[in-house]
Amino acid sequence: MDVSRRSVTSSAYNITANIVQIIVNFGRSVALARLLGPDIFGVFVFASSIVDLSQVLSDFGLKSAFLKQATESDQREAAKVHFTLTALLSAFWAILMIAGVALFAPPEIRWVFWFLTCTAFVFRLTHTPRIMLTSRVEFRRLALLEIISSIIGAVIAIGLAWYGFGLLSLLVPKAVTLLIAVVIFYVIRPVWRPQLGWNRPLVRQFLSFGSRVYVSQILLQALDRLDDIWTGAVLGATSLGYYSRAYKFATYPRIILSKPLSSVAEGTYAQLKNNRKQLSQAFFRVNALLVRSNFMLSGILILIAPEFIRIVLGVKWMPMLEAFRLMLLYTLLDPIKLTVANVITISGAPEKVRLARFLQLIVMIVGLITLGQAFGISGVALAVNLMLVVGISVLLWQVREFVDFSLIKLFAAPALALFIGLLLARLSITIPGVLGSDWRTAGVKIIVFIVVYTGLLTLLERRNILMLFGMLRHLRVSLKPDQNERLE
Repeated sequence: MDVSRRSVTSSAYNITANIVQIIVNFGRSVALARLLGPDIFGVFVFASSIVDLSQVLSDFGLKSAFLKQATESDQREAAKVHFTLTALLSAFWAILMIAGVALFAPPEIRWVFWFLTCTAFVFRLTHTPRIMLTSRVEFRRLALLEIISSIIGAVIAIGLAWYGFGLLSLLVPKAVTLLIAVVIFYVIRPVWRPQLGWNRPLVRQFLSFGSRVYVSQILLQALDRLDDIWTGAVLGATSLGYYSRAYKFATYPRIILSKPLSSVAEGTYAQLKNNRKQLSQAFFRVNALLVRSNFMLSGILILIAPEFIRIVLGVKWMPMLEAFRLMLLYTLLDPIKLTVANVITISGAPEKVRLARFLQLIVMIVGLITLGQAFGISGVALAVNLMLVVGISVLLWQVREFVDFSLIKLFAAPALALFIGLLLARLSITIPGVLGSDWRTAGVKIIVFIVVYTGLLTLLERRNILMLFGMLRHLRVSLKPDQNERLE
């Protein structure tokens, strides 16, 4: 299949898997929020954030280097080099992490760090076949992994929490996901059999390109995790528990479409990097769909935030309300951050992404120290929002070197529809009888917002709506069985 067909088919698999995963993980998150306290989430997120941030030591830009190299040389030889370098760097990181925890971590939570470090180390050894499938734009097996691990992980997590195992209910599902990944990638019709290899020219190319991406990856991980680490260290585990749940539920809008489309787009951009016209078309279509869908979903949650917390999570989580609303502003734009950065990196200019992320990190640190200290978790959310605005602005300016697009066409119509939809939906609660029931109030606001938002988009972007229906038609066709398609 050509790249366009594989992209549409892979999107279908990813979207299908995402629908299942979102439903399952949302139910899991709600159940765990009702069964566990914010302090337990705080300890888990604090340890996970430190492990995830330190994990960047074991990467060195190898994923981006593989995606670039796999389209220019024999993929299996590149896979051997990638696996070897990943194993060596991951072992070095794990040893440092285990020793560092023994020296510096509080005794009562050392075992949490060690558990997360060991599972992360083994999981990194499954990255090579995962990236091989991404570079081929073949996502059926990856989608299967997401579905199975989310369902089994949810059952185990909720069961452990129900019987009072506390922190273990958050940790054990990680080990389950690891086991499933090993089986899917290496046991059942293996994508690739692990082999060590040391092709010196390839090693030099991997490390040379990886070194250009590496600093950007460190900065990206710092941007993703620094707010959690700072909140846990300065404001405490309970505050981090509230903040982490606010972030968790605020990011559901972007997960619905942005996760599967971003995964497919990464491989598609790699295939089209030498064709500016096709790359520009793919870039605009992916990001236009992300912006319009996330503006609508985030707008709904902004409107019904208090009702959502009281009905779904329980009154004990109301202290996170303001931070939750502020984080929804973050999720309006965050989905396009990675797709823009991917285009720049795949096009061979990772240093541009590094500059943008360095500026973001400075803004975040200043924001955490000033706003976080003054306003608690709401100040942390504000700092994150400011960081994102700076980063998106710089990245969109830089990506023009590689693709052609219009900011007005990308943002104007959905932004106008969002503003008017929020205004009219908020005014709808002044109608007599709307207030008094959380269910009724939320329902009225949702209906008014959806009608106004979709109606305005239809009026303003009739041509794009017709194009979307065309994409959905092709998507339906791609879901039919294909005799020539491989399992991978």
